[in-house]
Amino acid sequence: MSSLSLAVRDSSTMLRRNLLHARRYPSLTLNLLLTPVVLLLLFVYIFGDVMSAGIGGGGADRSDYIAYLVPGLLLMTIGGTTIGTAVSVSMDMTEGIIARFRTMAIHRPSVLIGHVVGSVLQCVMTVILVGAVAVAIGFRSTDATVLEWLAAFGLLVLFALALTWIAVGMGLISPNPEAASNNAMPLIFLPFISSAFVPVDAMPGWFQPVAEYQPFTPAIETLRGLLLGTEIGHNGWLAIVWSLALTALGYFWSKASFSRDPK
Repeated sequence: MSSLSLAVRDSSTMLRRNLLHARRYPSLTLNLLLTPVVLLLLFVYIFGDVMSAGIGGGGADRSDYIAYLVPGLLLMTIGGTTIGTAVSVSMDMTEGIIARFRTMAIHRPSVLIGHVVGSVLQCVMTVILVGAVAVAIGFRSTDATVLEWLAAFGLLVLFALALTWIAVGMGLISPNPEAASNNAMPLIFLPFISSAFVPVDAMPGWFQPVAEYQPFTPAIETLRGLLLGTEIGHNGWLAIVWSLALTALGYFWSKASFSRDPK
């Protein structure tokens, strides 16, 4: 077999392994899925009227806030799902299975590739489930064309790939799964200080740069523009640049950490 064939075979095996782990231990995935669903229901049904009146400057209309909220929650879902990736990678590193893989004649990067591809697939499935809940409670995207839907899906996958590689790097450097979970918390915390829940213009002036100059805000605004027809402006290329930069950073960071000899 050629080197490429061996790499594909070993990566496929590692992908199946990670998907089996996710099926056998559904509690972690379920907990990460429940967080955005609970936040969606909370902000729509408890704060929806008040938030929509504050954002729109007029009467309360919960349906307007659902439309505003959902794109941010979808990206927040990706950030939460990748925490499970960091924990899973850390478990592999601390429980000895990686040491066993190092002694076997396998394509070494396939271990990380299996984690990354498996995590991206889980992100996509989780986003679809959260999106289904959003549609069930009233979210609609009637103005988006087929091309815009495809672009929105591509952005979600690219962003999931970027955050997954960062999460893999965090898992590799963590001494235990608990530390990996804590190290990856910024991936779910950053959406709270982005434009996911309120516009950046509505924030205090001193805080606006914090919300604006981070990866989630341009990605959220781009997704919002694709699904709802709002202005995207420079956020489109910023979202792509952030995603590619984080992917490259996470990849080289993970590769260097994984190649380092264990102490």
